Amino acid sequence: MKYTVTLLLLLTIGFSQAQENKSIPANKQTVLNSIAQQEKDLISISDKVWAAAEIAMKENQSAKVLSDYAEQKGFKVTRNVAEIPTAFIAEYGSGKPIIGILGEFDALPGLSQKAIPYKEALKADAAGHGCGHNMFGTASLGAAVAIKDLIAAGKLKGTVRFYGTPAEEDLAGKVYMARAGVFNDLDVCLDWHPDYENKANMQSSQAIVSYTVLFKGKSAHAAADPWNGKSALDAAELFNIGMNFMREHVKPSVRIHYVYKQAGNVPNVIPDVASVWLWIRDSKRSGVAEVEERMKEVAKGAAQMTRTQVEFQMENGLYELLVNETGAKTLHKNMQLVGPIVYTEQEKAFADKIMKEYGNEVLGIDGSVKPLETKREDPPGGSTDVGDVSYIVPEITLNATTAPYKSPWHSWVVVACGGMSIGHKGMLFAAKSLGTTMVDLFENESLRKEIRAEFEKKKGNEVWKAMLPDGPPPVPKIN
Repeated sequence: MKYTVTLLLLLTIGFSQAQENKSIPANKQTVLNSIAQQEKDLISISDKVWAAAEIAMKENQSAKVLSDYAEQKGFKVTRNVAEIPTAFIAEYGSGKPIIGILGEFDALPGLSQKAIPYKEALKADAAGHGCGHNMFGTASLGAAVAIKDLIAAGKLKGTVRFYGTPAEEDLAGKVYMARAGVFNDLDVCLDWHPDYENKANMQSSQAIVSYTVLFKGKSAHAAADPWNGKSALDAAELFNIGMNFMREHVKPSVRIHYVYKQAGNVPNVIPDVASVWLWIRDSKRSGVAEVEERMKEVAKGAAQMTRTQVEFQMENGLYELLVNETGAKTLHKNMQLVGPIVYTEQEKAFADKIMKEYGNEVLGIDGSVKPLETKREDPPGGSTDVGDVSYIVPEITLNATTAPYKSPWHSWVVVACGGMSIGHKGMLFAAKSLGTTMVDLFENESLRKEIRAEFEKKKGNEVWKAMLPDGPPPVPKIN
């Protein structure tokens, strides 16, 4: 059996069946028609970004194909946003409300994979879209184009703004953009993420802070005169022992993980420099801050024990996602309007085969629209820079099926599915669901006020502050 993307007609089957005999408001029908008309273009853009597979801050081809499409569709495009060459904003319309939508497009190192149901790199040692961001940015832009058409036709009033946001997987691109103030005037913002279920997100994410802890000592001959040395490696090891002993005495929601960045060069020289890269997560930013201070105390203690010096370099940090239930309910209704994704027998066979090849249980692929979940206090693992945006403006998040049920994320399985019709169908479902939801946000001032009121209540007295080092974004000088 050949697993190739051949017939674009297959991509519309699920949507057309679900929409039969439904009374759909005119503006929402226009959105659905627009996405259908853009289908060929959106698939082409997604596949180009998938093939380019560029990592954080190096997404030059990917940013260009997306921003060029926005320009072709009549958007005003501003590039080099927040001093990041691959960040851009595409805007159309004028005045309030201003509704934003986020689009990511960075890939993950070492995950290159062909769009086939067994492991085979497209390019050895290259990156791959193991989180489906090739579809993320594309679907969001497709939804924005549909809304732009309605504004241009005089059917909606206000401004639609698409944000091309690089470096989500590393370096916190949206936080640099947020620090530059580009989200401050939004009324509501939307985003989505590839998943193995279709649902309006009701779960938060984990707040996180990333540090490099650097120890400096004094080198000496490890055999001739070790007493003259001050081992930075000893300090780093004692620091990690202290952090590991701390695990019993932190809340169950806390996660701590680390690697050694520097640990000496040869055994017969006492290392004068050693460093640890450490991540601390918790369900709330306040919880991260508490463990962060304890971490510094442990590091200072390790330095005292070894007569070394310690320095702390914050790499970046992210807030948890502030869930907006009012927005999620509105999104859920529109997902039901769009209807479930229907898969061909060929796509089902692809899904089963790829999970078997990976070694996971074969559970099929689920295109249904899931009921709204109950919010959990301890969110599932993972962090996102969308969390920072959600503390500036009310944020609504969609998850859409782009891979088999219970797929291992950040794996070659997700890369393969994102380059063929399973991923394409999820992308188009996301574009339609987001676009129809944006219609509600433009048309219904009372809804916007209700969403804003919930946002203000949940945010409380928290004042968002970028957790970033001083200075410009870490943009590579040579690509």
